[in-house]
Amino acid sequence: MRNTSSTSKNNVSKNNAPRNNKLKPSSNLIMNGSVRVRVIRTLLAIQNGQSLSSVLDPLLNSLHDGDKGFAHALLLTTLRQWHALARLLDTLADNPIDEVEVRTTIQVGLVQLLYLEVADHAAIHETVEAVKEIEFAHASGLVNAILRKVAKNPSKFRKKCDKKHSLPNWLAYQLKQDWSEQYDELTQGLRQAAPMFLRVNTAIGSVEDYQHTLDGAEIDADLVELKSGIHLPNASATTLSTTGLRLHQSTAVNALPHFAEGVASVQDLHAQLAAPIINTALMAKLSAESSDANDDEKSDELHILDACAAPGGKLAHWLELISSNESSLFHVKQSDESVSMVSKVKLTAIDNEAPRIERIHTNLQRLNLSQHDLQQAEKNIELNIVCADATTWQGAGKKKSKLVFDAILLDSPCTATGVIRRHPDISILRTEEDIEQTALLQADILHNLWPQLKVGGYLLYVTCSILKQENVEQMQDFMTYYTNIAAVEFSDDCNWGIEQAIGRQCLPIDSESGDGFYYALLQKTSE
Repeated sequence: MRNTSSTSKNNVSKNNAPRNNKLKPSSNLIMNGSVRVRVIRTLLAIQNGQSLSSVLDPLLNSLHDGDKGFAHALLLTTLRQWHALARLLDTLADNPIDEVEVRTTIQVGLVQLLYLEVADHAAIHETVEAVKEIEFAHASGLVNAILRKVAKNPSKFRKKCDKKHSLPNWLAYQLKQDWSEQYDELTQGLRQAAPMFLRVNTAIGSVEDYQHTLDGAEIDADLVELKSGIHLPNASATTLSTTGLRLHQSTAVNALPHFAEGVASVQDLHAQLAAPIINTALMAKLSAESSDANDDEKSDELHILDACAAPGGKLAHWLELISSNESSLFHVKQSDESVSMVSKVKLTAIDNEAPRIERIHTNLQRLNLSQHDLQQAEKNIELNIVCADATTWQGAGKKKSKLVFDAILLDSPCTATGVIRRHPDISILRTEEDIEQTALLQADILHNLWPQLKVGGYLLYVTCSILKQENVEQMQDFMTYYTNIAAVEFSDDCNWGIEQAIGRQCLPIDSESGDGFYYALLQKTSE
């Protein structure tokens, strides 16, 4: 739910710092105290602007193995129910509670009573002790009274808490505007944990074989296939599919067989659509050019771009498809012999932060897809990973022509509202102003990259947002600037997403389905 500009890809706002917070977020504070105190301090750090991904590991690494499961459940459940708990708390207190430390402590106590089924005496006693430990002993009586009141009838208060959404009101309002028909299902779905999906590296083995391997390790998983047709210009009906594995229970990656050898990757099911879509469009482009051009006119090299590439999941998937022995880029049957459509593929990947670039390298190395691995395997693929700002970066360098790329995958910066199930801190960190800022950033990147796409080439625009301003409305605005864009339609028999005026939108409604992603495929029709 990844970046190429000076603004982070998930565009996290830090404008919601709590008032009167004595506990400045730091690893030392998080690592001290009881389990509940550490969770409270972690929540305070998030409210001060730190992301869940930056504070979760320090929290868990500070605990004994026996405490990690409870701490993880307490933290994630509190975040998922955060806004609903806050509204419930306001009805339980006789007077407004302004101290964010006290509010946070009570919400942690409420989660134990309403969602984690912790014994009443343990939940109340340990939470009261926690508020003392964080130096707010004056509120211990208040904490005790509220939790005891709830403990007398937890089902009543759980029902009250579950009745509506658990989102900031501005976001709930926007979702109501964008998705009135799906609103209730969507807002309730965002309160749930997301399933864990795996993508199997089919350059190494089949999805079915890895499912059997998982079965041998007593890890249950279901095959899930997404299918789609694409109405590409000058081409017959083009179909694509991708198959992932949905685990019945989330599993630590070090427990997955052969994970370290690159056999599989953790990737949301809907994120697994990106590489097949852009690769299918690319192959159709090359096929059309091959049939229309004389041998002397055919391009010897293929240039493709993954913009906003970190952490590298979609990049790795695209490389797997290109480097597979079954790839028709290098192996096309004509009569009785095999010929190649191109002699070489040059794939450039950009992101604007050095640590994120390092993550790309780390992930590709595990998957045996680094430049060294590709050379060792005698793949005609040149991989170039660049730290650059996608709002200004020019792939042509000093070359006269700007028309560089045959295909561009733009996994655009966004508010990441489609992955709230996995990153529930997003509902705390985002502000209404972030939407407009993010949309402007997206537009800047689109306007910089579009002139670099060759005529006949494709740009796949992807976000993990469920807000129309960042998605279909962004595409509609963008297409008003140019006369050389054609939006490619997906067929009616797609088994994923909801058709939009441009592209398709996946919503995180089904507890067994993927996250919220938007896809729009554009073709450049002329210079």
